[in-house]
Amino acid sequence: MEVNPPKQEHLLALKGDLFNQLMRDDPSTVNGAEILMLGEMLTLPQNFGNIFLGETFSSYISVHNDSNQVVKDILVKADLQTSSQRLNLSASNAAVAELKPDCCIDDVIHHEVKEIGTHILVCAVSYTTQGGEKMYFRKFFKFQVLKPLDVKTKFYNAETDEVFLEAQIQNITTSPMFMEKVSLEPSIMYNVAELNSVNQAGECVTTFGSRTYLQPMDTRQYLYCLKPKKEFAEKAGIIKGVTVIGKLDIVWKTNLGERGRLQTSQLQRMAPGYGDVRLSLEAIPDTVILEEPFHITCKITNCSSERTMDLVLEMCNTNSIHWCGISGRQLGKLHPSSSLCLALTLLSSVQGLQSVSGLRLTDTFLKRTYEYDDIAQVCVVSSATKVES
Repeated sequence: MEVNPPKQEHLLALKGDLFNQLMRDDPSTVNGAEILMLGEMLTLPQNFGNIFLGETFSSYISVHNDSNQVVKDILVKADLQTSSQRLNLSASNAAVAELKPDCCIDDVIHHEVKEIGTHILVCAVSYTTQGGEKMYFRKFFKFQVLKPLDVKTKFYNAETDEVFLEAQIQNITTSPMFMEKVSLEPSIMYNVAELNSVNQAGECVTTFGSRTYLQPMDTRQYLYCLKPKKEFAEKAGIIKGVTVIGKLDIVWKTNLGERGRLQTSQLQRMAPGYGDVRLSLEAIPDTVILEEPFHITCKITNCSSERTMDLVLEMCNTNSIHWCGISGRQLGKLHPSSSLCLALTLLSSVQGLQSVSGLRLTDTFLKRTYEYDDIAQVCVVSSATKVES
């Protein structure tokens, strides 16, 4: 970092050439190393390019007394100006009593970048000369903070109250990234399972292979399954209205090993609309035999938070599905946010993939009927096909 004071009477400078001189004088350094990339990186130009959101901005500040006089009360201050705030990054705000000729005051500053847009590092130095004159100068260094990743999410609501989250992460920088960690921190009502690995020979292997690099403009998809915790799964009214799922935590490294980290805001899904009464399947066979009875288990949930229901079940036959049992039977009262499981028997008279339909629930209090068709599908085969398989 080099600062050329605007007036000749300034005795101090933020000296950048010191690094080049030290490298030239160091016998263990290869000739010409001061002009290589790493050497040039030690000098901060007035506009040194871009840094990405989530990375840590670090800078070494050296104030060198170029004069042959001792100066006093030296105060070095480093501020970072963003579009919304001004941050003091100096390790100490205390003044140094004196600085002798050819001596330095050094400081290293760090800041985790949390805003997009223009940032300006303001380095200010004030001191007093031997003659008692107070001097002051500043240097400005501008850089842009860019967005490194583009994150898109999709939610899939399952009938079992599970929620599947698909996160698409795209590298929108111009260099490869090493994806160190991509995890989902669920909200208080859910447990999460990552679906981004497979078990091979007893070992957990990532689905992305041994190389976890994300090339520029490449996209990677991550999948997570969220299940309601037991204490909330039994409260249908609560789970029904939950929209906040959690947030993604993403950690990466760039080509020189700099680490970056981003956390998304709370991800929200569109809550499924189950209505007042929800009917879901707890158990159903995949394959059944033609004209032979099979059993299913249904779960009926009162999604209302304040109203008790008195339910009657009707079973209506279709062209292919025939229900076994008494239609129009009383199920009794179902209190708010409570559930009951119901075992039903039916058979199919047509082969092939058949849709289970024809259930009707009537709330006798409100005289309101809820219709449930296309509840599930079963594969119907003949008995000969079943024996052969």
